[in-house]
Amino acid sequence: MSLEETLRPRVEQAYADRSLLSQPDHRFAIEGTITALDRGELRVATPPETEGGAWTTHAWIKEAIILYFSLRKMEKLVCGALEFFDKIPPKRDLEEAGVRVVPPGVARFGAFLEPGVVLMPGYVNIGARVGAGTMVDTWATVGSCAQIGRDCHLAGGVGIGGVLEPPSAQPVIVEDGAFIGSRAVVVEGSRIGREAVLGAGVVVTSSTAILDVSGAEIVEHRGYVPARSVVIPGVRTKKFPAGEFGVPCALIIGQRNESTDRKVSLNAALRDFGVPV
Repeated sequence: MSLEETLRPRVEQAYADRSLLSQPDHRFAIEGTITALDRGELRVATPPETEGGAWTTHAWIKEAIILYFSLRKMEKLVCGALEFFDKIPPKRDLEEAGVRVVPPGVARFGAFLEPGVVLMPGYVNIGARVGAGTMVDTWATVGSCAQIGRDCHLAGGVGIGGVLEPPSAQPVIVEDGAFIGSRAVVVEGSRIGREAVLGAGVVVTSSTAILDVSGAEIVEHRGYVPARSVVIPGVRTKKFPAGEFGVPCALIIGQRNESTDRKVSLNAALRDFGVPV
């Protein structure tokens, strides 16, 4: 039997009836799910088989995370000279995993970092997954269940929001090769397409108007930045009863060159469009 076939029924039963948390089989299923997340054997959301398809969110895994908080007790956690008081310990065995973590960066148990990840003094929450070769820069945060692709860069102070409830809700997704500029914020299950570039201070939520102004006509997106887009903060005028005011939006001002190397095209995007990072 697969991990899902073994663990999922008991997790879903316990989520529907919390009294089952007193039974060893159901507790084992919850703890086993979190351990499998920590090892990368399970993930909260899986990518589509073809480019442009929809991601699949596994609600039962998010249910296990919610239940895990109920099972855990507050305890003192000592890491060298540092002391914490929490329910969930930090990840361990980072050297064996091939992951670099710079003090005081922290990834929580139940998050998975692929080999080659660099975590500066930032934070990766439970249920999140960070792909190989990605850098989580200083004071950047990766919220619970967020899915960060390979060879991405989350610049200083980036906020990737967590989406834990409802369990069926899609987490924040940043696909392979994306560059998220300093102090940018991506929340509420938004999806950043492959190799997209978000300039400093861009905010993307489920309701943010993402306006492609690179052509003759405006094309509007919500909650999704198309692959290879170059995005900057913008303002759109909107009428209210009290008058007209500028409402924040995001502007797609061009595309990265698909035929060039990622690093070369990123530099070209920053140079050609003057995107601050």
